[in-house]
Amino acid sequence: MKSFFKTFFAALLALIIFSLLGFFILIGIAAAFSTDEKVAVAQNSVLVIDASETFLEQSKNDPFSELMNKKNGKQPSLSELIGLLNYAKKDSSIKGIYIKCAENPNGYAATEEIRKALIDFKKSNKFIVAYAETISQKGYMMANVADQIYTHPQGGMEWSGFNYETMFLKGLIDKLEIEPQIFYAGKFKSATEPFRYTQMSEANKLQTGIWLNSIYTNFIQGAAEMRNLNADSIKAFANEGKVQNAKDALKYKLVDGLIYDDQLKKIISKKLRLVDETKISFVSINNYAESIALRGTGSGKIAVIYADGDVVMGKGQNEAIASDDYRALIQKIRNDKSINAVVLRVNSPGGSALASDIIWREIDLLKKEKPVVVSMGDVAASGGYYIACGADSIFADANTITGSIGVFSVIPNAEKFLKNKLGITFDRVKTGQYADAPSATRALTVIEQKFLQAGVDSVYFTFTSRVATGRQKSVAYIDSIAQGRVWTGADAIKVGLVDKIGTLNDALASAAKMAKLKGYSIKSYPESRSFIEEFFEGYKNEVKAKAIQQEIGIEQWQVLQQLKSIKQIMGQPQARLPIFELNQR
Repeated sequence: MKSFFKTFFAALLALIIFSLLGFFILIGIAAAFSTDEKVAVAQNSVLVIDASETFLEQSKNDPFSELMNKKNGKQPSLSELIGLLNYAKKDSSIKGIYIKCAENPNGYAATEEIRKALIDFKKSNKFIVAYAETISQKGYMMANVADQIYTHPQGGMEWSGFNYETMFLKGLIDKLEIEPQIFYAGKFKSATEPFRYTQMSEANKLQTGIWLNSIYTNFIQGAAEMRNLNADSIKAFANEGKVQNAKDALKYKLVDGLIYDDQLKKIISKKLRLVDETKISFVSINNYAESIALRGTGSGKIAVIYADGDVVMGKGQNEAIASDDYRALIQKIRNDKSINAVVLRVNSPGGSALASDIIWREIDLLKKEKPVVVSMGDVAASGGYYIACGADSIFADANTITGSIGVFSVIPNAEKFLKNKLGITFDRVKTGQYADAPSATRALTVIEQKFLQAGVDSVYFTFTSRVATGRQKSVAYIDSIAQGRVWTGADAIKVGLVDKIGTLNDALASAAKMAKLKGYSIKSYPESRSFIEEFFEGYKNEVKAKAIQQEIGIEQWQVLQQLKSIKQIMGQPQARLPIFELNQR
C-alpha cells in the first residue's frame, strides 16, 4: 500500500507539473503571436492586394492560422482593408498598388466597397496596376479601377456574363417518398421552391432576372467608365462570345498588354524609378495591416455591431447571429453612456423569424437612446432585413441583395420513406388530439395544416408591420413590395426599403452627424476573444468534430451537418433567403 501511494503521488505531481508547464508554454505562444510588434514598411513600397483573399466583415482571431502563418501577417477585415487603403493614400512610404486579380471570392457589394476605396486612392496620383495569368469576371470587377491591366500572353480573361443556377430536389424526395409539407407567405418567397417544383416558378424567374441583370449592369457600367469604353459594346463582347483568349481581351481594350511576370516587375520598377526590379519592396495588405494602427480622432464613440451569418435562436453559435447573445450585447451598448451612436452592419440571409423579432425589439429600444444607422453588406435579406428595418437610416450598396420580406415553414413527412425504404414504422399514444403535432413520421391533418399556415401568415403580418413602422409606410404598401421579393440595393431605394447608396464609412459619417460628433473612435462588437480563448475553444470544437468523424466516417459526418441545418428550419417560421451562388468566377 505504501508503494501504491508513493507511485500515486509521484504521478499526480508529474501531472501537475506537466499541466503547469503546458499552461506557461501556451501563455508564451500567445504572447509571441499577439505581440504588438509592427512590421516595418520601407520607403518606395508597393502595396499588394490579392483579390483571391476573402475579406470578412469582422476580423476573427484564428490561433491555428496564426501559429502556422505568422509570417503572412494579419488578415484584415473588409472595413480594415478600406481603412488601410485610406491610410495608404496619404502614406509617403506607399507609392502604388499592385492588384492580383485572378479570382475574387468576395461578394459584389464588398467588391464595390473595395473599388470605391481604390478609386479614392487614385486621387493621390499614385499608380495602380493589375495583373493575373487568367482574370475572372469578379477579379476584373476589382481590377478595372487600375491605371493598367495586364494578363499573360497565353492566359486570358473570362467575359461571358452572369448566370444563376439553383438545384431542385423535388424529384429526389418524390423518389424517396418524402412529403415536404410546406407553408409560406409571399408569392416570391423562393426558399422552398427546390422542394415544391422541378424548376423555377415564373415569379421567381422574374425577380431573379431583375436582380441578376441589375448587378450585371452595374458591373458593365463600372468597367465601361474605368476603361473609357461604350457599355453596350462591352456587353456585346459577352453576348457574342468575342473574348475567348488573351489576344481578344487586348483587341477589345479590356486589358492594356500581354506580358509575363518579370515584365510586369520591370514596368513597376520603372514607375518607381528603380534600375533593378529585384529591389522592389512589395508589401502585402496583410503585413501592412500589422504595420499600421488605425485609430479614430475625437472624443465621440460609435459602436459598430457586426450582424454576420444566419439569425438563430439561443446563444454561443459561431458565425451566427444568436438571439440571446445579441440581445445581451445590444442591451450593454444601450446602457453604455460613453457610446454616442451605433452602426449595425448587416450581412445576413436571415433565419429564425422569432430570433429576428427578438433582435428587432432590442434595436427599437436602442434607437430611443442613441442614433442607429444600418449599413448593409452583400446580403441583408429576409430576417437580415427584419433586424435592420427599424433603424433611423439604412445604407446599402447598389449590389446588396435585400428585401425578401416573406416567411415559410417546412414539416417533412418521412412516414412512407421510413416504412417502404427502411422498414421502420411508428405507433403512438397521446393525451390530446394534437399532442404529437407537428411530426415528421406522419402526415399533417387538414386542421393541423391550417394551424401552421395561420402561424406563418401571422408572422408575415408582424414582419410587414415592423417594416411599415420602421419605413413609415402603410402595411398595404409594404405588402405590395414584400411577398418574399428580392431587391438589389439600387432598386430597394426606389421602393423605399433603403435610404441611400453608401458604404460602411458613409453610414458611420451619417451616425456621427446625427449624434453631432466632430470626431469619433470606433468600437467593434461582438468583441474579439483573446488568443487563449480562441485557442481552447477552437481546440475543443476540433477535438469534438474529429472524434465524431472518426466514429461515424467523413461521409456520415457531412450528412449529419446537412441534417442539423434542416432541423434548424423544421416547424419554425423562417424569414430566410435561399442560399445561392452566382455561377461565374
